Amino acid sequence: MIKIIYTISLLFLSLTLSIAQRGVKEKVTFNSEDGIQITADKYLINEEYPYILLFHQAGSSRGEFNEIALRFQKLRYNCLAVDLRSGDNSNFVRNETARNLGSKGSSVKFLDAAQDIRAAIDFAWALNPKEVILLGSSYSASLVMLEGKDNTNVKAVIAFSPGEYFGDDLRMEEEIDSSWSKPLFVAVTEREQPYVKQMLINILEEDYTMFLPEKAAMHGAKALWEDSPSKDEYWLALLFYVNNLNK
Repeated sequence: MIKIIYTISLLFLSLTLSIAQRGVKEKVTFNSEDGIQITADKYLINEEYPYILLFHQAGSSRGEFNEIALRFQKLRYNCLAVDLRSGDNSNFVRNETARNLGSKGSSVKFLDAAQDIRAAIDFAWALNPKEVILLGSSYSASLVMLEGKDNTNVKAVIAFSPGEYFGDDLRMEEEIDSSWSKPLFVAVTEREQPYVKQMLINILEEDYTMFLPEKAAMHGAKALWEDSPSKDEYWLALLFYVNNLNK
């Protein structure tokens, strides 16, 4: 019975994500708090739809979300895929924010990109004043948790492979505590699950969703890519999670 339900669910997911909707992709720029110009790709399908903000992993760029953003559009969300100042390239898309920093980019810490996330939230809110969803990948998964925790313009957080990426500068286990009140979806690999659970030890387990696929998983948001062996499991879990947010 479980297998039948899962098969039907996958069919529903396939039909949902194949609905023909045509959006517009546009490169945009805005300034971070310290004046650094941030580059992002805006995927607009309907001006009335809320935004999902997409943030890449280390050494990457907004290109990490080329195919992911298109799928979220089919779930009736606009997307903003952002080049954080700590990164390089992905899918042949160069991180323009990091490139604009020039030689300064070599000294950028992961935590420095937190202000870029705050600026992206403000930018999306100016486009459409509806609560946004933050999706982070690896180091930015931790950042979106930090930035989404108390930001009233953030509805929910999706964190792919978060962790303790900030060394002595900040401990996630101390920052993410019992005051957490936002819907939280955490995606992990089998290897990551134990230490991510430890990182979230101060949150009640019923206050967040931790998803571990049955098949081998890729680190970060790459788990959603077409060549990921567990992509269907992740997308199915995300579909139900996002739909529940709208109830």
